[in-house]
Amino acid sequence: MGDRLGLSYLFYTSTQLTDCVENNKIGKFQGRNVMLTWNYQFKLKPNKKQVIEIENYLAACRKAWNYALAERKDWSNSRKNNIDRCSLEKEYMISADAPYPSYKSRAAALAEARKVCPDLKDINAQVLQQVLRQLDRAFVEMKSLNKGFPRFKNKSRMKSFVFPQFKTNPILGSYIKLPKIGSARMRLSRPIPAMFILKQARVIRKASGYFINLCFQSDVKVLDSSPHGNSLGIDIGLDYFAATSNNELIKRDRLNKFMKYATEKRLL
Repeated sequence: MGDRLGLSYLFYTSTQLTDCVENNKIGKFQGRNVMLTWNYQFKLKPNKKQVIEIENYLAACRKAWNYALAERKDWSNSRKNNIDRCSLEKEYMISADAPYPSYKSRAAALAEARKVCPDLKDINAQVLQQVLRQLDRAFVEMKSLNKGFPRFKNKSRMKSFVFPQFKTNPILGSYIKLPKIGSARMRLSRPIPAMFILKQARVIRKASGYFINLCFQSDVKVLDSSPHGNSLGIDIGLDYFAATSNNELIKRDRLNKFMKYATEKRLL
């Protein structure tokens, strides 16, 4: 939290920060505006119908990922064919003028696919777009961070999907209203922070059930702290444990006793 908010908030607890945001105490001071982000995870208690809808979301996301990955893989392999001969095993019949299947072109193709594919038509379009963004990010990290080639996902590997934004606040008490899923009950292990805006929600399938990650954000003002107090220099010595710039010498009595005890044990 200190890296995001600055040194002024290092000793603030979450309750104190929430109180400052609710009562607008932070805004009374001069400072810089930063975005405070909190991620909470709650256990979902969906009914049987909602479980089916969640599984439909996961299946559609898996299909979108695998299809988009296959397009990129085929395009890359088609650029590796030999010019003077054809392979006896396989041949990729992709035109040399075919553009690279980037996120922008695949997002446009996804809109057309949702019109004819019933499995994708009932799924929120932004959720599927997030899958394409995640795949595009995987290829970028493969090149920049030297990571492995993205792999196809089976049922056990596709475990979550994201709702990137909400028009209105979907939380009402211990329930959250998700597109196409409906109002699902959450087990609130902690209170929802007030004066924070829900930015996105990720539904996760685990062995112990379904969970949801909620990302809350709020604009806060961090105090501009200037250097103050007295500086102190410390030097580690041999005769003394430490010597400070205030001419204070710190003895090493406890260390000497420990070293004497260890020496005696070794001699025994």
